[in-house]
Amino acid sequence: MDKLRRALSGDDNYDEDSSTGIFSNLDSSMTLNWGTRIKAFACCFVVGVLLSLLGSVALFLHRGIAMFALFYTTGNIVSIASSCFLMGPFKQMKKMFASTRVIATIMVIVLFVLTIISGAVVPVLKSRVSTRQFRLSKDAAEDGTSHDLHQWLKRKQSIWQNDNANPFLDKDQLEEVCQNLVANNPQLPDSLVEFSFRDKSFKPKVFLNQHISLLEVESTCVYIESPEADKNQIAEETIPAPVGSELIAEKHFSSSCEETENDSVRDGEDEETTDDVDDDESKDTKDEKDEVARQTPGGKTKKLMNQFNFCERASITYQYLLKNARTQTKPPTRSQFSDYATQWIIYDSYQEDYESQEREKEKGKKDRSSAIVKKDEFKKSSLTDRQDILGINVVKKALILERMINQNMFDEILQDFRYYEDPSDEFRNTEGTLLPLWKFQFHDIKKLCVTEIKWNPIYFDLFGVSFGTFNFQKQSTKGCFCLWSLKNPSYPEYINHTSSGVMSLDFHPSRPYLMAIGLIDGRVAVYDTRLNSKSPLYESSYVSNKHSGIVWQVQWGEDLTDGELIFYSVSSDGKVFCWALMQNHLTQTLVISLFLSSNVQTEIHEKTKSLKDSGTCIALHPVDQSLFLIGTEEGFIYKCSTAYLSMYLFTYTAHQMPVHRLDFNKYSPNIFASCSADWSIKVWEDNRKEPLFVFDATSSVGDVRWAPYSSSVLAAVTLDCKAYVFDLNVDKYRPICIQTISSKKLNKLTKVAFNLKLPVLVIGDDKGISFVLKLSPNLRIRPKIPKKQQGVDPRELEIVKLEKLLSLIREPNEITKSSIGKSSDSSSF
Repeated sequence: MDKLRRALSGDDNYDEDSSTGIFSNLDSSMTLNWGTRIKAFACCFVVGVLLSLLGSVALFLHRGIAMFALFYTTGNIVSIASSCFLMGPFKQMKKMFASTRVIATIMVIVLFVLTIISGAVVPVLKSRVSTRQFRLSKDAAEDGTSHDLHQWLKRKQSIWQNDNANPFLDKDQLEEVCQNLVANNPQLPDSLVEFSFRDKSFKPKVFLNQHISLLEVESTCVYIESPEADKNQIAEETIPAPVGSELIAEKHFSSSCEETENDSVRDGEDEETTDDVDDDESKDTKDEKDEVARQTPGGKTKKLMNQFNFCERASITYQYLLKNARTQTKPPTRSQFSDYATQWIIYDSYQEDYESQEREKEKGKKDRSSAIVKKDEFKKSSLTDRQDILGINVVKKALILERMINQNMFDEILQDFRYYEDPSDEFRNTEGTLLPLWKFQFHDIKKLCVTEIKWNPIYFDLFGVSFGTFNFQKQSTKGCFCLWSLKNPSYPEYINHTSSGVMSLDFHPSRPYLMAIGLIDGRVAVYDTRLNSKSPLYESSYVSNKHSGIVWQVQWGEDLTDGELIFYSVSSDGKVFCWALMQNHLTQTLVISLFLSSNVQTEIHEKTKSLKDSGTCIALHPVDQSLFLIGTEEGFIYKCSTAYLSMYLFTYTAHQMPVHRLDFNKYSPNIFASCSADWSIKVWEDNRKEPLFVFDATSSVGDVRWAPYSSSVLAAVTLDCKAYVFDLNVDKYRPICIQTISSKKLNKLTKVAFNLKLPVLVIGDDKGISFVLKLSPNLRIRPKIPKKQQGVDPRELEIVKLEKLLSLIREPNEITKSSIGKSSDSSSF
C-alpha cells in the first residue's frame, strides 16, 4: 500500500525498478496494450463530440441555454478524460514519447474548433430553416393545405402572470396562456362544398384563398417588354391613325386588362395553365399584327367578314295590289220636324229627367238588398278591404280585453252569481228572495223606457232589450235596441239606433243572429247582428205594406215548407199580419182582423156596424203553430187559427183593462197566464171560461212570465217597482216573494224575462235600466226524483206535478166540446 501511495503522490525516491504492484502492471499494460488504449480514446472522444453537437441542436431547437451548457460541458469533460486516460499518470507521461502528448493536444484543439464551428453554424441553419418555414406556410396558404412541420414550428408567445402583483390569485389564474398568431381570414366560410361528378356527391371545398384586398388601383402604365406594349406600339405606328386600328388598340388594351385581372385571380393555379395562356396571347398578337398589315395604303382597314354569321342575300318586300270597288247604299230617311221651346217646356223636361233618375236610384237600392240563404246559416260576406279586416280583428281583441277588465272589476258580483246561495232560506219554509247582481244601463237611452226583453235561445248569457216610450203625449223621435252580455255589463255588445221607438223584438229560435223588431210608427224590420252595417236586412215600407198603428209585439213562427222564414205582428190597428222573408223583400199577409166579440149596434144612417178591437199582445201555441192567442185593449183574449181568417175559436173574457202579456206554460201547452192593467194576474186553461188562479197586485201589472225550470213558478212586475214570484205548488193564494227592485219611487217596472239555463231573471224599468237578479233556493225548488224511479226524465216529473196541482182546482163537470161549439162567443164576421 505504501508503494501505491508513494506512486500516486509522485515521490521521487520511489524505486521504479524495485517497485511492484499495480503501477508496474499498469506500466506493463501501457507498454503492451496501445491498441486497446487508442480504441477507448476514440470511443470517448466520439461520445464527447456527439454530446457537444447535441447541446448545439438543443440550442437550435429553442430548448434553452441551460440544456446547451449541460451537453457542451459533459462532452468536454468526456473528451479531456479520454485524453488523460490515453496519456496515463503523470509519472508515466514523462516516459512516454513526445508524439503521444502531441497527439492528445491536437485532439483537444480539434474538439474546441468543432465546438466553435457548431456555434457559428447554428444561426445560419436557423435563418435557412425559418426561410424554408415561411415558404412552406405561403405555399400551404395558396394551395389550401397545411404542413406538419409548419404546425410543429409555430411560434408560441407565452404571457406570464406576475405572481407578486396579486398574492390572492388562484392557481387557475396563474397558468400560462398560449396565443397562436395565425394569418388566416376570419371571414372566410368554413362549410363550402362542391359537387363531384365523379363520385356523384358533395365534397368539402379545401381551397380557401386567405388573400384580402384592401386597395386595388388599376395602373395606366404598361411594361415596355410586355405583349400589351407591343400591341399599343403597332396601333400607334400608322399615321394618320385609322379608325379600325383605334378599335383594335382599344380591343387589345381591354383584353390585356382583362387578362391581367384574370392572372391576378389565378395565382394559385398550376404552371401549365399559365403557359397555355401565354401561348394564346402570343397567337392573338400575331393575328392582330396580320390584321393591321392587311390595311390599305389609304389608311382604311379592310373590312373582314364573319365567316360564321355572314351571308350575302337579297330580298324584295311584297307589294300589295290595289283594287277599286264600288258599293251602293240606301239614303238615310229624312223627316221634317218643327216645334217651339219655352222656359216652362224646358223646365218640365228637366223635371221628367230628374224623376227618372230618382226612380233608377230607388230600383238600385231594392236590388242591392241581400237575400236569405235557404240553409241554416247565411253565407259570410267577403271583405275585400284589408283595413276592414284589420279593424274587425282589433275590435274583437278589444272586446276580449274589455271583458277581462270587467271580470276583474266585478269579481265579487261574479262570485255571488256563481256560488252564493241565500242561507236565510233554510229558516223560511216558503219564502224566497232576489239577489241584485248587475245593472245594465246605456247613457244614450236614459230618457227611453224598456219595452221588451228577450233572451237569446242559443247564447244563454246574451239578451236583447228594446227601447221606446209608453208616454204617447211625448213621442220620441228616436229608438234603439241593444244586445247585452253578462260577461260585459259596462257596455252593450251590439247597438242600433232607429228613427222611431222600438216597441218589441224577438230572436229567431234557430238563427240567433236574426232579430225582428216592431216600431212605434207601424213598421217592422229584420236585422242581422253579424253584419257591420246598421241598416236592416228587411224593412217594410213607410207608406204601404205596414201597420197603421203601434206594433206591440212580434214573434217568429215556424218556417214554411219551402224554407222561407215568417214572423207575426200584432198592432193597435186591429190587424195581425204574417210577414215572409222573400229573396229581396218582405211580403205581407193578413191573418185576421180583430173585432169586438159582441156586436155593438150603432145606428148611423140606419146601418149596423161592428166595432174593431185593438191587439196588444200575441202568443203562438208551442206545439201547433197554426194556433195563437191575441190579447186586446178591451181585456178580451181570442183564440185564433191561421186556417180561419174570419172567426175566433174561443173567446176569454179575461180582464177589464188592456191585456199586457200572454205566455204559455213551458211544460203544458194548455196552460197560459195573462196580466193586465187592472192589477190582476190570471192563470188559464185552454177552452175554460173561468181562470184557474187569480192573483191581485198593488198596481198595474206590466209583464208576466213562466219559469223555464219549473211548471208551477211564474214572475210578474208592476208599475210600483215591485217584483212578484209565485209558486203554485207551494202557495196557491199569495206570492212567495215580493221585493222592491229600485229604491226610487219614480221608477216603474215594465218587463221581466227568465234566463233559459241560469237561475237569474232580468227586469226592465221606464228609465232604460235593466236589473239582473238571482233567485234564492226557495224560488227554484224542483221535485225530488223517487228512489225507485231514478231514470225518470225531470220534465216528466214537472208535468206530473202540474197535473196533480190542476186536478185539485178543476171543477168535476168539465166543459164538453159540444157546449164549446154552441158558445155564442165563437161568432163569425
